Amino acid sequence: MREWWRGGVIYQVYPRSFQDTNGDGIGDLPGIMRRLDHIASLGVDAVWLSPITQSPQADMGYDVSDYKEVDRIFGRLEDFDSLIQRAHALGLKVIMDQVLSHTSAEHPWFRESKLSRTNSRADWYVWADPKKDGSPPNNWPSVFGGRAWEWNPSRGQYYFHNFLAEQPDLNFHNPDVQDAVLDVMRFWLERGVDGFRLDTVNYYFHDEQLRNNPAARRPRHLPYAVNPYDMQEHRYGKSQPENVDFLRRVRKLLDEFPGTTTVGEIGDSHKGLQLMEEYTSGTDKLHMAYTFDMLGNEFSAEHFRSRIRNFFNGAPNGWPCWAFSNHDVSRHMSRWAKYSASPAALARQAAAMILSFRGSVCLYQGEELGLPEADINFEELTDPPGIRFWPEYKGRDGCRTPMPWDAGEAPNGFTTGTPWLPVKSPHSQLAVAVQEADENSTLHFYRKAIAFRKAHPELIDGSMEFFKVSEPLLAFRRSAGDKSLVCLFNLSADPIRVTVDNGAEASLLPFSESAQLARTRLTLAGNAFAFFEETAGSGPLDIKFNRRPKG
Repeated sequence: MREWWRGGVIYQVYPRSFQDTNGDGIGDLPGIMRRLDHIASLGVDAVWLSPITQSPQADMGYDVSDYKEVDRIFGRLEDFDSLIQRAHALGLKVIMDQVLSHTSAEHPWFRESKLSRTNSRADWYVWADPKKDGSPPNNWPSVFGGRAWEWNPSRGQYYFHNFLAEQPDLNFHNPDVQDAVLDVMRFWLERGVDGFRLDTVNYYFHDEQLRNNPAARRPRHLPYAVNPYDMQEHRYGKSQPENVDFLRRVRKLLDEFPGTTTVGEIGDSHKGLQLMEEYTSGTDKLHMAYTFDMLGNEFSAEHFRSRIRNFFNGAPNGWPCWAFSNHDVSRHMSRWAKYSASPAALARQAAAMILSFRGSVCLYQGEELGLPEADINFEELTDPPGIRFWPEYKGRDGCRTPMPWDAGEAPNGFTTGTPWLPVKSPHSQLAVAVQEADENSTLHFYRKAIAFRKAHPELIDGSMEFFKVSEPLLAFRRSAGDKSLVCLFNLSADPIRVTVDNGAEASLLPFSESAQLARTRLTLAGNAFAFFEETAGSGPLDIKFNRRPKG
């Protein structure tokens, strides 16, 4: 029997921006519970909750001060228990974000660790003596800008932080630290969660010798990096080989709770796919993982084809979780806008495409509405790197604005108070209520696309074979048993013609969009897609890309 997560569709909720119920302008757990029917109506398998544990909110919950307590802005543990119960009643699994590589500087562990070099948690974090001139021990930078080292006068040492100074990195070389975070995971598993999304899963270990990172090889046409972090090859501050053994400990724990899963976030621009393969191969580490390879600006057949092919060639027994948008990147409707025939066409193609890939899928709240990135003014920013690097980098607030629920004016049913981030146009025009009333809306299409995936097992766990065709056509076959689907996507705004050998006998499925078949000639409009069903009677199809039609 197939495990639910393998090929499953996961819906990510950013709790701050989903639904507020007490008028403080910040989403909460009762609000998520109120909107669970919407999530269930999409046909997804699980909901992933971004951080809800106690935090000073320096990085919007990714700075945890108490791993076993719900932050009061979101509710209480009892609210979480009720949410789990309601989600399970609706057939939804619940995946919880776990931020384990670092804590908040307000966490009791760090408060004790920073007091002296001899206390019981003195080596729970990464501490190092200064150089003779008082400077930090090496050249490691912070992801959010500046040095990754902060001076502590009580110890006369620097502590390491891959992110904000308010987010000190834990020392995973210490077995007691590993035991402590595994205990945190056990706490939530016993409370009924169905798995974890592991934040920055490749950041757990650092090089104990604290060696300097080398300079990155950058193309000459890029004169400078907006963030100096991109100017190094991060060989020593993360992605260390010791990580694999700890992931085995994580998997051993989850195996005690049948039906649970892990999805790891891998942030490494130099070897992300390699780590994804390493961390998910076999059955003794992560269940699945994702990188940022499909969360960037590239939108080409070769890009998608190479990323998928390279992963499965390197880890035939591994498992990916693909995503086009999340809380850390600009929404794909804006990133890929220049390739769109229309916003609606791009939204539908993106949904059909990712739901046809081999692997599991993460959808980000608002993706089902076709929301673009919100245009946030500087004075409205809350995101630390956005504030630091404005205007060259505008931060992550634009993808984190509140979910528009009701028709009419902002904040569109999100709150009765002032929202923590503004609801911007055109989000109001794309609200859930507006799209519910339109059978041709992006929202209705997402339901249709997820149902189509579930109706075709070959899309969930079948093999994947790519056709050798040129840009802008992405073409592949998904097969399971004696059934196969051939999936074609025109990744451009202009129409193209394709020859489908044996097309006269093949079946063009109704799920196809803006596709016209005349015997063996298939015309695909801009951002169109076509699905053919192969059977024993029809024989295999051969796909050849001819040319763009004139006029």
